[in-house]
Amino acid sequence: MPTYTLRQLEYFAAVAEARSISSAAADLHVTPTAVASALTELERVLRTQLVVRRKAHGITLTPTGRYLHERIAGLLHEADELELAAAGGGDELVGPLVLGCYSTVAPTVVPTLMEWVRENHPRVELTMVTGSQAELPHRLLTGGLDLAIGYDIGLPEGLDSVLLYSAPPYALLPAEHHLAQGESVSITDLAAEPMVMLDLPPAAQHTLQLFAKSGATPRVVQRTTDFELTRSLVARGFGYSVLIQRPAVNRSYEGLPLALREIVPPDPAANVLMMWPHDVRLNDRAAALVEFATGNADRLDPRNRA
Repeated sequence: MPTYTLRQLEYFAAVAEARSISSAAADLHVTPTAVASALTELERVLRTQLVVRRKAHGITLTPTGRYLHERIAGLLHEADELELAAAGGGDELVGPLVLGCYSTVAPTVVPTLMEWVRENHPRVELTMVTGSQAELPHRLLTGGLDLAIGYDIGLPEGLDSVLLYSAPPYALLPAEHHLAQGESVSITDLAAEPMVMLDLPPAAQHTLQLFAKSGATPRVVQRTTDFELTRSLVARGFGYSVLIQRPAVNRSYEGLPLALREIVPPDPAANVLMMWPHDVRLNDRAAALVEFATGNADRLDPRNRA
């Protein structure tokens, strides 16, 4: 049976991250004496020096200290999860869950997920974070999120994922536009018309690739980084746009009508994924949300609401 305590490991981890006993004490809301005593006792129990203490220069980890710091993060996380599971009696989910979502996808996907958590797991503290396609994977890999939802475009290595739904691009047109009179449009037809481009990664890159595959170049007359502003400008007749995310209502914020037309031939769709770091075991709350999302993907796909 180990003779060290989780509290000693927690204090050591705080010191290792803060590189200072006083800073670690402030983070833990305890006295520096309590932290120093726990650190000394841990070194005594393990029979090795973990840190080199220098007055006015903080602390430096020894090789053994660095090794221990790398190993105990998972142990402390498991201890926290055990405490939360015990608080729920083993059959109720309890504790924090941080979900990130790409900003244009969030309005049509996140409310369903939040409602399910609220109605089925009221003791789960779900925090919602929106961000860019580049920002969210980085926050996942650095431990800032438990899960994230975004497109399968430009993702870094080191992520696991499940498919929620596919999202083929479409043309958004003013309701009275002459191209809106048909059931579909081609890239060649669109290339001659003025475009309002959603210049927000990965939307712009995806649009340009779509035109390049057809040997065409879009005639961009306006650029925005806001999804709803793009839709409003299209409704006002500034041009068309090519988008991926599909609101259920074909009207702008101002209530003006819009026309949605499929692009032919169809381009391979972007896929909307739920993601997490490959080397991180999902906690029970995150695993439950992944299971619900994949089992109810048809409810998340905005094409089923149009």
